[in-house]
Amino acid sequence: MKTQRFFRAALFLAGCAALAPACAQQGKPPAGAELRPVYATVPDIMEGKRVADVSCARCHGSNGISNAAGMPHIAGQRSPVLYAQLRAYLQGSRPQSPMTGAVRFLSDDAIVKVSAYYGSLDPARPAPAPKPAAAAKQAPQDPLQAGKAAAANCAGCHGDAGVSATPGTPSLAGLDPKYFTAAMAAYKSGKRKNDLMGPLAAGVSDGDVANLALFYALQKPARAANKAAGDAAAGKKAASACAGCHGETGVASDPATPSLAGQDAQYLATATQAYKDGGRKDDVMKGVAGGLDERAMRDLAAHYAAQQPQPPKVRKPMSVAELTERCDRCHGINGNSTDPLVPSIAAQRADWLEPVLNAYRTGARKSAAMAAMTSVLSEGEIKELAAHYSRQTARAVTFIVLPAPAK
Repeated sequence: MKTQRFFRAALFLAGCAALAPACAQQGKPPAGAELRPVYATVPDIMEGKRVADVSCARCHGSNGISNAAGMPHIAGQRSPVLYAQLRAYLQGSRPQSPMTGAVRFLSDDAIVKVSAYYGSLDPARPAPAPKPAAAAKQAPQDPLQAGKAAAANCAGCHGDAGVSATPGTPSLAGLDPKYFTAAMAAYKSGKRKNDLMGPLAAGVSDGDVANLALFYALQKPARAANKAAGDAAAGKKAASACAGCHGETGVASDPATPSLAGQDAQYLATATQAYKDGGRKDDVMKGVAGGLDERAMRDLAAHYAAQQPQPPKVRKPMSVAELTERCDRCHGINGNSTDPLVPSIAAQRADWLEPVLNAYRTGARKSAAMAAMTSVLSEGEIKELAAHYSRQTARAVTFIVLPAPAK
């Protein structure tokens, strides 16, 4: 039985070998190409083991199951995947690493046999699930719900959903998280001086600030109901000087720049005066506000308060189930790939998966498909994904060559 499994483990390697370097770089054969099988015999497998013991075992374990932090398990991995990755390191299409030196002197034949050997092994066992008490402690908190809970402390001034009903108090609904976070940091550091917000912001952790920012960004923005004191028509004429940063209708395109549309007029006028007086530190705004008198500030505020606010482009966080449903489309149910050129990630080490996913997210690892999948993920979502797949049961796979149909 073991011999037969060895024999089947290396099927389809030749398709990848014949197509290198395109296969190694892209993880799949060029359009129109077909994978062709290689039949690995028991002596081939044993030769692959001898090469693996010399070149691979120190990092990946004697049986392909790693005991080193940050080093992946490769036992039971799909042989074509292993071959493609080894070729990528050999050809320099992966960044320099210890793997570059490990494969430097391996022939293509040796890479085929090593890939077949590891593909023939039993995969690693899943990482143990945390004990109930630890699981409850480690369970990821829904940032949106956490933000909603934290926002209860802000509702008295800023409204239940972040739309202010208090003159002089800003609406927070629909603010971009990047701007909200920067504003809170400015209150904490004293860059923005406010007798009420300074002490309040100092007591809010960075995690709670992030959760608050997400909660308010996802609330439906609306015009503040408070009456503006200025002349909106006059403010519209003066607003041309502000459009470059804040948008023609007060909706900013830069996440770090606040949108002014629908904001409380009294707050806008007070904030502009603070930039002029130095209560808020910003060289650009100080220069702009320096040329405005009190009436012009009220007029500008009235104009922007009358504009229709727009929500920022912020994604609602996905649950682990939603995230894995996307990953499983390529990597197989619970991470057990049945595609010869897509790696299995079931039972993989979380401390390897996490940095690899982050590397795709930042572009350090190149893959158009993986870049698209990871670009929208937060570090927290990546951490959850890595932990999830590390706890899945890995299953071996057999690729079967069907006889050609009779003519």
